[in-house]
Amino acid sequence: MVFALTLFSGSAARAGETAGEYVDDATMHAKATAIVVKDPDAHYFKIDVTVTQGDVVLTGFVNRRETEERLIVEIKEISGVKSVKSLLKMEEKK
Repeated sequence: MVFALTLFSGSAARAGETAGEYVDDATMHAKATAIVVKDPDAHYFKIDVTVTQGDVVLTGFVNRRETEERLIVEIKEISGVKSVKSLLKMEEKK
């Protein structure tokens, strides 16, 4: 039982981080997706968010470069995000 607790507690944080400081990819994904859904322009389009070890990749479509830039800035503010890469393409709103 002690071994199981040790395994569990060890997975809660990365080296040099406490459990409270560690933000996992699923949490960052949920927050980034919420930013996309709440955006006044982006929610009209199909935008996929992928997070791997704190690196965020956006794929899909936007209607203006300003929308893309706004999303990148807001997602970079999420705790734990290391980088944001945009593969978004321009498309007119339908």
